[in-house]
Amino acid sequence: MRRFLHGAALFAAALMVSVVVSSNASAQIRYARGQDVGPIYEGWEQNPNGTFTMYFGYLNRNTEEGIDIPIGPDNHFDLGNGDQGQPAHFYPGRKWWVFKVVVPKDWPEDKRLVWTLTTRGTTNQAKGWLQTEWEVDKLLIVKNSPRDSFLSGGAGGEPVAENLPPSVTGSRAQTVTMPNSLTLTVTATDDGLPKPTPDPKGGRQQGVRVRWIHYRGPGKVRFEPEVSPAVYGKPVTPETTVSFSEPGVYRLRAIALDGQLFSTYDIDVTVKPGND
Repeated sequence: MRRFLHGAALFAAALMVSVVVSSNASAQIRYARGQDVGPIYEGWEQNPNGTFTMYFGYLNRNTEEGIDIPIGPDNHFDLGNGDQGQPAHFYPGRKWWVFKVVVPKDWPEDKRLVWTLTTRGTTNQAKGWLQTEWEVDKLLIVKNSPRDSFLSGGAGGEPVAENLPPSVTGSRAQTVTMPNSLTLTVTATDDGLPKPTPDPKGGRQQGVRVRWIHYRGPGKVRFEPEVSPAVYGKPVTPETTVSFSEPGVYRLRAIALDGQLFSTYDIDVTVKPGND
């Protein structure tokens, strides 16, 4: 009961914030470009081994412009070497549950884990800590994953308590020379939950699909296709062809979504300049 109340409180708080943001947005000018990025702390959960997972997302205040903030002084955590798996490429808009950071089981309840982003001279911080009201679980994550996030296309309806996220395996680190493209493959295996509905409405997902996103790297990335069709009842092994606008080291992320829960798989790609 305590856990349910905490989750309900967090969901209510998130809903209230969403209403306020929507209300303000209707009265304010929306900018296609030129704005900053704000990191956001989503909540925490305790793992079976006693450690804690903290979830983070972000708000890119632009409606069209993606922004790159390399890992370093302008994009860092106050833990370890500053790299805790956070993105360096930020898509426009609000993105939920983008990544997680695991902290030790002896992490003090009031200790902050701070993510700092500096964009165009503006510094924003997200501070995560183990406040009781911010405890989450998979059911709350399902409820609080809007359609404009990377997790869009969900099956809708009530979360299935027995559901497990898909497991994902895939390609290892790759190297490609411009202007060549690269074919990447992952395999997502699911437990069959949630089950398909006989009469899907509103484009609800039936099975597992894979979405590719640009997670880190200096240039533009193009995926063909970006999202695979949903497949139910068997492992799905979609391929995507990826091309790059400039040399550098990139991290690409595959998100396998069963309609409610998701798993991610990262592939690092080194893009070498071609011979002129």
